Amino acid sequence: MRILITGTTGFVGHKLKASYKDAIAAPSLRNATQDMIKKIVEESEADVVIHTAAISDIGTCQKDPQSSYFANVQIPLYLAAACKDRKLICFSSDQVYSACKEEGPYIEDVVKPGNIYAEHKLEMEERVLELIPSAVMLRAEWMYDYVSPKPNYFLNVLHASQQVSFSSRQFRGVTYLKEVVENMDHVMTLPGGTYNFGSETTHSMYEITEQFLQLLGKDVQLQDVLPRHNLWMNCEKARKYGVEFSEVSDGLKRCLNDYKTVDK
Repeated sequence: MRILITGTTGFVGHKLKASYKDAIAAPSLRNATQDMIKKIVEESEADVVIHTAAISDIGTCQKDPQSSYFANVQIPLYLAAACKDRKLICFSSDQVYSACKEEGPYIEDVVKPGNIYAEHKLEMEERVLELIPSAVMLRAEWMYDYVSPKPNYFLNVLHASQQVSFSSRQFRGVTYLKEVVENMDHVMTLPGGTYNFGSETTHSMYEITEQFLQLLGKDVQLQDVLPRHNLWMNCEKARKYGVEFSEVSDGLKRCLNDYKTVDK
């Protein structure tokens, strides 16, 4: 099976390419046209296209909606038009739940985006699936790893020296990137549709962080702050097809053990 991966210089794409060593890395799609993307896909002869490239910074998308729309909606539509009978997998975001008022955890049918990035991700999901009903949309959580060019939850707490702030009224999952990669073989067999994708929890971000600080043995002040939004997902739909993640706290323990092994 031949795999084409976009965004291989990014956080998720780089890890996927390292795992699927024979996969083809797509060139930058930043200014790509429909014809350019069609050529890339056809020349790759890929059976599966995994699309991770995006503008994922919420603030950047708010400041420049036009660039966000091109990267987060138009490029995936170009890919969808080029994929035809190929399996297309697109990374979406838990941010599509960012303005939900219902009590979570949220299932896939309950959505309300609360920012430009989330609006564009939701439009991407809907329009790509209209073109290719067999495509898979992964509503990924905030991901972390012990090796990362950018801050993430694990590193933020691990390296905190004085204080960290999370809300006892905010619920969301955070996911170890290694487990995202481990699940991709199952993802490739998913029926077309949208799937919540990541670790689940029954604890608030405050409780998760409190437990993690205890595990780390760190004497750091944990401040309880007002919640911004809940991004709390029910991932049962994907789990029925063999997509399995550790519970949030167990995932953090696993990442910490891996970090300690590498750090020796």
